Amino acid sequence: MTALPEPRRIHDFVGIGLGPFNLGLACLTEPIDELDGVFLESKPNFEWHSGMFLDGAHLQTPFMSDLVTLADPTSPYSFLNYLKESGRLYSFYIRENFYPLRVEYDDYCRWAASKLSSIRFNTTVTEVAYEDDIYAVRTESGETHYGRRLVLGTGTPPYIPEACQGLGGDFIHNSRYLQHKQELQRKESITLVGSGQSAAEIYYDLLSEIDVHGYRLNWVTRSPRFFPLEYTKLTLEMTSPEYVDYFHALPEETRYRLESQQKGLFKGIDGDLINEIFDLLYQKSLGGPVPTRLLTNSALHTAAYEDGTYTLGLRQEEQGKDYEIRTEGLILATGYKYSTPAFLEPVRDRIRWDSQGRFDVARNYSIDTTGRGIFLQNASVHTHSITSPDLGMGPYRNSYIISELLGREYYPVEKTIAFQEFAI
Repeated sequence: MTALPEPRRIHDFVGIGLGPFNLGLACLTEPIDELDGVFLESKPNFEWHSGMFLDGAHLQTPFMSDLVTLADPTSPYSFLNYLKESGRLYSFYIRENFYPLRVEYDDYCRWAASKLSSIRFNTTVTEVAYEDDIYAVRTESGETHYGRRLVLGTGTPPYIPEACQGLGGDFIHNSRYLQHKQELQRKESITLVGSGQSAAEIYYDLLSEIDVHGYRLNWVTRSPRFFPLEYTKLTLEMTSPEYVDYFHALPEETRYRLESQQKGLFKGIDGDLINEIFDLLYQKSLGGPVPTRLLTNSALHTAAYEDGTYTLGLRQEEQGKDYEIRTEGLILATGYKYSTPAFLEPVRDRIRWDSQGRFDVARNYSIDTTGRGIFLQNASVHTHSITSPDLGMGPYRNSYIISELLGREYYPVEKTIAFQEFAI
C-alpha cells in the first residue's frame, strides 16, 4: 500500500532574516502557544557588525534596549538574565555603565539565539510566492516553508557610493574593518570617508597607532562638521509611540524632507568620542605635526584606482572648489542602505509602494495590500521616523506586530509616554 504524503506544515508566520529585530520577535513569540513561527537566516550563526568590534566600542543605547525588556521585563531572554547566566551580573553592576560593549551585545544575541527552537541558520531564501492564501518561502536547499504571514528582517546591506561602484583594488566598507586592519596598516596612506560613529571609531583606532606604523591618515566627510549624536531627553521622546503616530500621519513629501533632516538624531558621533579624538590629536601633536588631515564639507564625486593607489575627486561644497587626494588604503564608512530583496519579486503586486518606489509602510508595520500579511522590521525611516533603526523601539514594534498576528494584545503596547505634544 502506497504511503500518503505528509501534509505540509503551515506556520502562522515566517520570519526572513535574523538581525536584532527579528531575533527579538523570535524571543517574544517563543512562549506564545498560539503562535507557530519559523525564522530563516542565510548565515551559519548570528552575526551583528562583527567587523566593528573595536576595543571599548559600545552601543549608543542603554542595556534596557535589549531584545525583550521594553516589551516584557520578565522575559528569560533579557540582557540581565544573560549576564546572570554568564556570571557577570555583579561586574556589570559595579561597572556603573548603562551601555553594553558591542562585542558583549553580539554575544548576548548569540546566547538568546542558542535557546530558541524556531531559528533555521544556513537557510537562504530565493523566492517568495503566494499560493492558495499561503506564502510559500523557497530556499536555496530546495526546501519550502509555508506561512500565513511574513515578517521581513533582512536588514540593510553596506552602502557603496556611486563613485566607488566597480572600483578596483582592495578598498573596504567599514563593516569589514577589523578583518583587514593589519593589511591597511602596512600601507603608506589611509583615507577614511564618512562621518558617523563607525567612521569616528575607526579614525580613533588608526590614529592611536599612527606612530607605530607610520602611515598618513585622512578623514573626509561631506558634513560641515563632525556632528555629535543628539541625545538629550526631550529629543529622545521622538522615539515614542506619539511621535510615530505624528510622523506617519504627515504628508509623504514632508516625511521625506524630515528623513533627510533628522539623520543627525541617529547617525551622529558619541560626544565623548569626539572629545577623545581631539585629546588624542593634541597629545600626539606635542611631538610635532601629526600626519593626519580632517577634511569637512568634502563630497566624494569621483574615484579611480591604478597601480595600488586611489585618486579621490572631492569637492569642497561651501567653497565650490574641486581637489584630489591620493591614497593607498581606502575605507568607506558610508553606512547602510536598504534594498528590496529580489526574492519578493513574485509577490510584488501584493505589496504597497509609495511615489518614490519604496515600501508604503502602514502604521501597523505592514506593507501588503491587505494590511495584515507582510510586516517589515527596520527600513521604514521614511514612514516611521528615527524609531525604525532604534534598538529600543524594537520590542515596541514587535509587540505591535504580535498583536496583529494574534488579533489581540499579548504584550501591552504603549500608547503615550511623552511629556511633549508633537501634533496640534
